[in-house]
Amino acid sequence: MTHRIVIVGGGAGGLELATRLGKTMGRNFQAKITLVDANMTHLWKPLLHEVAAGSLNSTGDELNYVAQAKWNNFEFQYGRMCGLDRANKRIRLAAQPAREDRAPLPERELEYDTLVISVGSTTNDFGTPGAAENCIFLESRDQAERFRRLLLSHYLRAHASNDDGHQVKVAIVGAGATGVELAAELRHASKELVAYGLERIPPENLSITLVESSPRVLAALPERISRSAHATLESLGVRVIVGTAVSEVTAEGVKTRDDQFIPADLMVWAAGVRAPAFLKDLDGLETNRINQLLVRPTLQTSLDDDIFAFGDCASCPQPGTDRPVPPRAQAAHQQASLLAKSLYRKLQEDKPLLEYRYSDRGSLISLSSFSAIGNLMGNLTGNVTLEGWLARQFYISLYRMHQMALYGTFRTLMMMLGDRFRSSTEPRLKLH
Repeated sequence: MTHRIVIVGGGAGGLELATRLGKTMGRNFQAKITLVDANMTHLWKPLLHEVAAGSLNSTGDELNYVAQAKWNNFEFQYGRMCGLDRANKRIRLAAQPAREDRAPLPERELEYDTLVISVGSTTNDFGTPGAAENCIFLESRDQAERFRRLLLSHYLRAHASNDDGHQVKVAIVGAGATGVELAAELRHASKELVAYGLERIPPENLSITLVESSPRVLAALPERISRSAHATLESLGVRVIVGTAVSEVTAEGVKTRDDQFIPADLMVWAAGVRAPAFLKDLDGLETNRINQLLVRPTLQTSLDDDIFAFGDCASCPQPGTDRPVPPRAQAAHQQASLLAKSLYRKLQEDKPLLEYRYSDRGSLISLSSFSAIGNLMGNLTGNVTLEGWLARQFYISLYRMHQMALYGTFRTLMMMLGDRFRSSTEPRLKLH
């Protein structure tokens, strides 16, 4: 019987793995590859801050899983994993209720010989009172679109009035990559909205406050990059508060532990990550305090050789350190590449599995059209800090590399050409 590989999670890593395996083992009928996801389309998660600000029309950059499966010799199953039966090698997919645009789906099971879990991460609000009820979490396209619609509604309401004194206050909790990039993208959007005639709220009347509990923004990156990003944000009129944790979020704003109150009309929580909660009760598999599955260097889960996990939902050890592999897009990409080789070796019973070694290639942060900053690390370049136009071009290239992994070089070049044409015929912001 054909070996059945089921991949749960169609994020950057899971979709890249399904595509790679489909092109090789699926095409040659060495294995049946099935990708499971609770959405019908894929959007690269680092783009969500652009969707939230309206700088990116998400419908133009999303990828349909059904089409990708057809093009690359794998199968797609729409559903959300909710259970696991390791003894009988089955996963359970939750029932989906009827929606206005979608028929209901019953609970069902899928059988596997090898299971790969790549369900990414969710935002960790650390149990902060009021955060879940009053903040928007940029975890999905729907959430990013919700923020964009709410922001645009403030501008349209002001445009319909005769009062020029309108203000919009935005508070962003967390000054990691998402928070910093969103703050810069919102400042860019405030200027573009005025250029399109929504001038009742001038750029300076969009108040943006960034709150971070660490002593500096972008705390995971080198201090030089952090200082430069901080200075750029302040030059854009973003209020940056560091070394201050949030104690409570209300409908009116954000309270900090040092008794500050930051009034806000819109609040975004972009601090901390954790794996989805269902993983901690997954038929006895070992997890850590943030629900990540514990895996060995081979990316096999600690208690089951036939279940692999990678990306943000897995805690993989780094040799020579007590820290696991960081939850970053480059790690998921590297792990997907390794697993594509390892799963082929797994079918060749005499070949040992490969072990993953994290290679930090650096980090790049987009500050919208204003700038970009980061560092590149490699054997040839060493550790090089980039800023400005050149850093922006490298940042854009990361997305193009992701597209190449999914579409191939020729189709990616055609998409780049199409993007160039669309930019001359469409508004610079999504205005509906």
